[in-house]
Amino acid sequence: METKDGFLVINKDKGCTSHDCVRQIRKLLNTKKVGHTGTLDPEVTGILPIAIGSATRFIQYLPQGKTYIGKIKLGIRTNTDDIHGEIINQKSWPKISAEKLDQYLNRFRGIIKQIPPKVSSVHINGERAYKKSFRNEVFELPPREVKIDELTLMKWDQINGIIEIKIKCSAGTYIRAIARDLGEILNSEGCLLQLKRISACGFDEQNSIKISEMEKEQGGESTKNFIIPIISALNHISTIVLNNEEEINFWQTGRAIKVDINCFQESKSFDYKKPIKVIDKKETLLGIGFLNKDQTFINPKLVLNGK
Repeated sequence: METKDGFLVINKDKGCTSHDCVRQIRKLLNTKKVGHTGTLDPEVTGILPIAIGSATRFIQYLPQGKTYIGKIKLGIRTNTDDIHGEIINQKSWPKISAEKLDQYLNRFRGIIKQIPPKVSSVHINGERAYKKSFRNEVFELPPREVKIDELTLMKWDQINGIIEIKIKCSAGTYIRAIARDLGEILNSEGCLLQLKRISACGFDEQNSIKISEMEKEQGGESTKNFIIPIISALNHISTIVLNNEEEINFWQTGRAIKVDINCFQESKSFDYKKPIKVIDKKETLLGIGFLNKDQTFINPKLVLNGK
């Protein structure tokens, strides 16, 4: 099967690392140019978008928001901030109504500062934090700003101290850190019990496929049908159409093109500082460009089929 460029949305099973998924897809599709759009912890299930071929060049232009459904276990603190780590403290949790608990969740809504888990892929002095943690090194991670767009309390199990939430957040948000910090705010402890990612980078479960399904067909024709064209993944950004061969030649040779700002097919949130996808009259994707400050020229940033 000839593999076409695009995005393959994997519905990842528990226990598989993001790198494992990439390696398996390379083998199944018999192609080397494969990359994931952001690490998903081995114990987390759900959506892992994979870029194939030239789609790897467009990962940075995908929407960055992600949505999860998770369960938080109160009363337990671990060294990894999830249930799979070593327990380092236990404490009772408060008797509290769902309404009051939801008020505490307000502290995590909007733009917040969050200290990532020490067992994480965050870089510290040029090395991943989890490597330092596994060597039992003493270190601190600085807080980072993240955005929580939505945080919904779905269920509160007072007897077992389990909170189920749905959370829509920016890239780089650690749900494990929210579990840890919520436990502390409630004068208890907390860790992540279970997590599933239901959307990422503009993709959701509807167009996903499990690697086990691909293996049954050895990456066959049905898998090919699951590959989403690059242009379809860029619906969130504005578009400009190049109408003649001269403009296309300029584009493919990396030269700026004079544009009429009124000719744009604008997205809902047009911003001249943001990337713009460039297509031809047949709606073939040519690449990504940026407008100059005066909005009179578009400068090539990513050119497909350049000369």
